[in-house]
Amino acid sequence: MRIPVFEMERMQSTWENLVDYDMSESGVRPITLRGLVEMGLDLDAALDMPLGYSQSNGTLALRERLVALYPGSTVDHVEVTNGTSEANYLVALSLLQPGDEMAMELPNYMQLWGVPESLQAKVRTFRLRPDRQWEPDWDEFEQAVTPRTRLLYLSNPNNPSGAVLSDDAMRRIVARCEATGTIVLADEVYLGAELDGGRTRSFWGMSDRVVVTSGLSKAYGIPGVRIGWIVGPKPLIGTCWSQHDYLTIGPNKLSDMVARVAVAPDNRETLYARTRAILGENLPTIERWAAGFGRLIEFNRPRAGAMTLVRYRSEVPSLDLCERIRVEQSTLVVPGRHVGLEGYLRIWYGGRQEYITEGLRRIGAVLSTLG
Repeated sequence: MRIPVFEMERMQSTWENLVDYDMSESGVRPITLRGLVEMGLDLDAALDMPLGYSQSNGTLALRERLVALYPGSTVDHVEVTNGTSEANYLVALSLLQPGDEMAMELPNYMQLWGVPESLQAKVRTFRLRPDRQWEPDWDEFEQAVTPRTRLLYLSNPNNPSGAVLSDDAMRRIVARCEATGTIVLADEVYLGAELDGGRTRSFWGMSDRVVVTSGLSKAYGIPGVRIGWIVGPKPLIGTCWSQHDYLTIGPNKLSDMVARVAVAPDNRETLYARTRAILGENLPTIERWAAGFGRLIEFNRPRAGAMTLVRYRSEVPSLDLCERIRVEQSTLVVPGRHVGLEGYLRIWYGGRQEYITEGLRRIGAVLSTLG
């Protein structure tokens, strides 16, 4: 199995610990173990717990708490994974075979751009249109999702734009996939990180052809424990568990314990509120920064998530521009090329305000030379 280099992740893993400012992040600053202890994590119990293997598909206690988030599901509809990335990977491994087709929205987190290629499946794309409030280009969508399409991958709230699909768009997507026999894989890891308005509607329950993935990394602010999950039809979950047996076997015991605390109803709402507070504090900072460039850049106000897309008006390729920012300012930024949308930068604003302010100043020092 040959798999292409995941360009964004390779760039981040190469440079994120070597630059002075990492503005390529995608979640809010993580909560501490002490903060989780204040929410009820029993540290003494953790210290006395033998570090053996955990239940490979997630402990029953954790899956029971996750079931409460997805009405109509049971513990047999849930598979716990090592992060949302592994959840997405397991679904693709379980569904795609050589010669299959997969549809994918752009911009997006490009993990499932490379995985189908390694499985000898073809990817067809359709765009979310910034000029239409990030609704799908429906002509492209219908060309991408056909009776040959085995799987459709989307992220909602969208990574990286922070856009949220309308209810009408969600219904149209599901109806098309039901007509074509396509499985919808909805990555909902940013659900709960909304800046304003109500909670994003989940795709779960809209069709028996829907699979949802999520995890603790983004809206919960706990990326380091690497806990994600899949919620889907029982037969598919069974196949994903079989794939899991061959891949990483299961999540670790301490992470499962942390996750049980995090997804408890009161704690979940506390963590979501913490995320929204961080984002709400920092959003005006990046908005003011963007406004200072006049017509040189166009700011996209996200509805959810800890990053935004900034369009810049220059012929300089985004990869070249980000390399300049890294070399000249020791600051890492994700180029639009790495999320499927050239001419943009993906900029983080989920850290401490003073860190974000200085990171933006450094990015601006290079952007200002384009005018």
